[in-house]
Amino acid sequence: MNGSWTLVTAPAVEPVTLADVKLHLRITGSAEDSTLALYVQMAREAVEQECWRALLPQTWDLFLSAWPLDGIVHIPRPPLQSVTHLRYTDADGVQATYPAGNYLVDTASEPGRLVLAPRCTWPSVTLTTANPIVLRFVAGYVNAASVPAVIRAAILLGVGDIYANREAAASDKLELTETVKNLLSLARVRY
Repeated sequence: MNGSWTLVTAPAVEPVTLADVKLHLRITGSAEDSTLALYVQMAREAVEQECWRALLPQTWDLFLSAWPLDGIVHIPRPPLQSVTHLRYTDADGVQATYPAGNYLVDTASEPGRLVLAPRCTWPSVTLTTANPIVLRFVAGYVNAASVPAVIRAAILLGVGDIYANREAAASDKLELTETVKNLLSLARVRY
């Protein structure tokens, strides 16, 4: 996978609800709700990192240093929902948007792709030297119900582990258990 990418907008909701977590952990009160919500976010972020997936709709910027010679941009963090825009900056610092009619968006492939349309070419301008091409895209499953069950189960197990070992989770880098990693191996993106 060429380029680098950064998160622009995080998902608005999580793949598992607070009610799901409390049922899983057998918690009946609400005293720890805000802590559990944080643990859900931590577990989701760890799962996304482990699987190289976006679990719920989120916006990303993919930065490229040059136009791909084969006319194909492979887009990380599947599943790809849409491409918002493709912009580039020339050597004079002028930014332009590459017309959407000049490319096709392939959301069926994994990872998703932006493919140069037939008889179209990339702009022939000299690009600036640092991250001249920015592709903004939306990735993630449509809603929490669309997230595969194996991933939702891994998040619940991850939350349970964080909850049971909260001091270690707060002080060390979050490490997923072998059980969770084994589950997630079924959902990991293979580039």
